[in-house]
Amino acid sequence: MKTFLLVRHAKSSWDDPALGDFDRPLAPRGEQAAPRIARYMRDEGLAPDLVLCSPARRARQTWALMAPAFDGDIPIELRRELYHAAPHGLLEALREAPDEAATVLMIAHSPGMEGLAIGLSGPGSDAAALERMSAKFPTAALAAITFDGDRWSDIGENGGALTRFVSPRELD
Repeated sequence: MKTFLLVRHAKSSWDDPALGDFDRPLAPRGEQAAPRIARYMRDEGLAPDLVLCSPARRARQTWALMAPAFDGDIPIELRRELYHAAPHGLLEALREAPDEAATVLMIAHSPGMEGLAIGLSGPGSDAAALERMSAKFPTAALAAITFDGDRWSDIGENGGALTRFVSPRELD
């Protein structure tokens, strides 16, 4: 069995109009939300074996604030193709994950994240979680999707079961 965790980067700041989109940092709200969702993941036994992360500043900062919640050094791959990728691009990156990783966390951007999560959520998904996720995938929200099988390369459309969808605001 494989578990795919999708976290949209935490809330970013728009305070400096001179910064390009790629270089925008987290806002104070994002700096609080990232560790909150990480603690939830840790407490629920959702520690990743591998992190696939957009190299955008706000995505990297999201993981930097999440990482201390987990034991050990979790390998991270900064993947340029995750920056504002469409769902099929994100799926291709996931399919390249090593099969030794039972749980993969992807930190990327909207709207690709929610498109991928919805597209992978098939029969057996939590209907209420799928409805909430389909309505809105807020910053720093977590979607967890499980798949039968042992190979990431076999992951396909509607092939998983969405087991939970949680936003940091729900954890207050």
